[in-house]
Amino acid sequence: MRQSSEQPNSNSLWAGSDPYGHAALLLVESLLHGLIEKSVLTAQEALAIVERAAEVKAENAPDLGDSPEALEKSLALINAIAASLRHDVRD
Repeated sequence: MRQSSEQPNSNSLWAGSDPYGHAALLLVESLLHGLIEKSVLTAQEALAIVERAAEVKAENAPDLGDSPEALEKSLALINAIAASLRHDVRD
């Protein structure tokens, strides 16, 4: 998984993004946190799911015609979700 040494702020991550994609990512993040709260998933399991999603995105981006900029933005959004789950793993 590719990670940037600089984490962009959350406002710049969403700027100009697809509103449907934005809503979908927020729903998925909320769902993961809800499953953790209900002890259906551990925070570590949820984090593994998100990290795998980032790997799959990076692997499939060329086949999907994603530009390097689009891939970077997608991975930054996924990594922001992973960062919020890492906080849960530490707690």
